[in-house]
Amino acid sequence: MAIIYKIIDRDEWDAARGCGRYAGSKDDRRDGFIHFSTKQQVIETAAKHFAGRDNLLLLAVDGAGLGTNLKWEASRGGALFPHLYKPMPVSSVVQSWPLRVNEDGTHEFPDDMP
Repeated sequence: MAIIYKIIDRDEWDAARGCGRYAGSKDDRRDGFIHFSTKQQVIETAAKHFAGRDNLLLLAVDGAGLGTNLKWEASRGGALFPHLYKPMPVSSVVQSWPLRVNEDGTHEFPDDMP
């Protein structure tokens, strides 16, 4: 199992769970794919795109189960990021955690991330 990560608004995740799939955030839909990060990338992703935001969850997703619509593409600084070109089945999420905001606007990440 190859774990990738998605930072998501809690309300968006609740809606996705209700219909069984997640079609992406407003930014994802604008770009034509769902943005994910690796474990090494997700803290920087949070700082760059979610600083100071609360009501967020961190999802651990089974990337191997997403099939051929998951592409690894160059993005920030040429690093390869996972991008999903179809809605994500909620069943692909193997674990989730709330992302709490620290006083300095950074997020507190769980110690037990796979």
